[in-house]
Amino acid sequence: WSRDEAQDLMTNWLSTGEPFDGVISNNDEMAIGAIQAMKAAGIDMATVQVGGVDATQDALAAMQAGDLDVTVFQNAAAQGGGALDSALKLAKGETVGNAVWVPFELVTPDNIDNYLSKN
Repeated sequence: WSRDEAQDLMTNWLSTGEPFDGVISNNDEMAIGAIQAMKAAGIDMATVQVGGVDATQDALAAMQAGDLDVTVFQNAAAQGGGALDSALKLAKGETVGNAVWVPFELVTPDNIDNYLSKN
């Protein structure tokens, strides 16, 4: 989950010389760390697809720079609202499901403007 650790790991992977054309990260910090390692190694970011999760401001800036190709916005307000609704139902003795589904939202260069002020 760390930018620095991801950068170190990607640097190590790059040293193997194994070809690749994409990096999938479980959060934006790791995606940015991988991007930093690739850029330090002189890799043209247009040749690699990089994805992350969270749609952080740093990730959106990386996307605007052409380094990050995709991220996922996790709607914290909707997650909190779903949790609160479930808690209120439980307090009233109502039954609730095991999970509250809040759809993820794909963020790309085509729709980034919709997310610049959300996180």
